[in-house]
Amino acid sequence: MHSARDRIEYEQWLEELETVAERLELSTEARSCAVDLFLADVPEDDRSKRAVLAASVYAGSLVAGDGRTQGTVADAADVSRLSIQSRWKDLLERAGLEPPRW
Repeated sequence: MHSARDRIEYEQWLEELETVAERLELSTEARSCAVDLFLADVPEDDRSKRAVLAASVYAGSLVAGDGRTQGTVADAADVSRLSIQSRWKDLLERAGLEPPRW
């Protein structure tokens, strides 16, 4: 669980995550999962935060069964598809979840 301090510290990024989730019309469950994944692994470098945010949205949508393509999420978050591709599995594994093996 994340503290209120985490939510306040990263409020700007959580608002951005919500904006991306809204563009994608994600379910409440997918949004909540994305927030949890993001807060569990926020990078120090601001340049990396957007990529982790996008990977969190993608992974959260998969976990919630509300999957979107990497390309669709990348467009909504204004990052490259490769940014998501290189991060989403690690996010799930660090959260104790098993990534799908397609």
